[in-house]
Amino acid sequence: MTTKNKPVTINGITIQPGERRVIELPIGKLYTHINVNIPLQVICGKTSGPTVFISAAIHGDELNGVEITRRLLKTSALKRLRGTLIVIPVVNIFGIIQHSRYLPDRRDLNRSFPGSSRGSLAARLAHIFLQEVVRQCDYGIDLHTGAIHRSNLPQIRANLDDPETKQLAEAFSVPVLLNSNLRDGSLRQAADEYGVKVLLYEAGEALRFDELSIRAGVRGILSVMRKLVMLAPTKNPGKRHDPFVARSSSWERAPQSGILRSVVALGSRVRSGDVLGVISDPSDLFDPTDYPVTAQYNGLVIGRSNIPLVNEGDALFHIARFEDIKEAAASVEVFQAGAQHSPNPVFDDQTLI
Repeated sequence: MTTKNKPVTINGITIQPGERRVIELPIGKLYTHINVNIPLQVICGKTSGPTVFISAAIHGDELNGVEITRRLLKTSALKRLRGTLIVIPVVNIFGIIQHSRYLPDRRDLNRSFPGSSRGSLAARLAHIFLQEVVRQCDYGIDLHTGAIHRSNLPQIRANLDDPETKQLAEAFSVPVLLNSNLRDGSLRQAADEYGVKVLLYEAGEALRFDELSIRAGVRGILSVMRKLVMLAPTKNPGKRHDPFVARSSSWERAPQSGILRSVVALGSRVRSGDVLGVISDPSDLFDPTDYPVTAQYNGLVIGRSNIPLVNEGDALFHIARFEDIKEAAASVEVFQAGAQHSPNPVFDDQTLI
C-alpha cells in the first residue's frame, strides 16, 4: 500500500506532493549590492519515499557535476518519482563565477561545515546549505572532480564500514570504491551528524567536462535512486560488474623538479617498482638526467596529474590498493569500454535513462 508523500519547505516555500519547483536560496549580497542566490530544484513525488539531495560545485571549479545535474533533471523517469529529490547544480556560486575552487575569502567550503550564521562567508554559506537542505534529507550524493590539472578515475568515496552506505555505493556501479574517513569540516561529516548518509562521487578534472565521467555519474545516481525504490526498476538493466573496494591509497610524488613524461593512464594496473613516469631536467640540454617515478606498491592508478611541469614533492599518481589487482583492473577496462560505446546524449538526454 502506497502512502502520500509529505511536503517539503525550503526558505519558507512549501512544495506539495506532485509539485516540481525551482527555488532561489538567498546567501547574501556582493559588495556591488547585487543579491546572490543558490538556485535549486525540488521534485516532490506524489507517493512517499526517501528525501535525497544531489549537490554539485561545492568547489566552484568542479564542473562535471553541473552537467550531471542538468542531464539528470531532463530524464523522464523523474515523472514517476517516489519521495523527494532536491538538486543543487551549483552550491559555491561565488567560486564558479571566478572559476575558483574557493570562496572570495580563500576558504574551502568543503572544510567549513557545519558553519555559522555569524561566521565567515564560507561558514555562512555552509550553515544555510546545511540547515535548509541537507538536514531535511535521508541521503545525499555530492559530485566532485579532481583539482586543477588532475584527473580522477570515476570512483565513490564513502564510509564503507556502514552496511547501508556500502550497498548504495555498490549500486552506483563504478569500478572503484574507496573507503574514506570523514574529514573535519566536510559536508559528509556535517551530514553524518544528522544521520544523513552521503556518497561522494569523484571523476574527471576541474574546469573540464569529461564525457565518460558525466555519463557514469548520471547512470550512477539513477541506479542509487532505484536501489532506494524512488524509481521503478529499469527494464534493461544490462550486465553489472561488482566494484572493488580499496581500503587505502596514497600519492606517488615527484623526486625531483623538472618536466614529467607520464607512461601510465588512469585505471592502469601497476606493481611495486613499475615506472609511472620520468622527470627530466629542462636546464641540462646536453646531458639531461632522467628521474623515474616508481610505484611503491601494487595497485590501480585512480588519480593523475596532467601538467608536465612539476616541483619536487608534487603529487603525481594516486594509487589505490586492492586485494585482487588483476580483477580490479579488468573491471575498470570493462567499465571504460561500455561508457565509450554508449549512445551520445548531447542532444538526446533520454538515452541516459
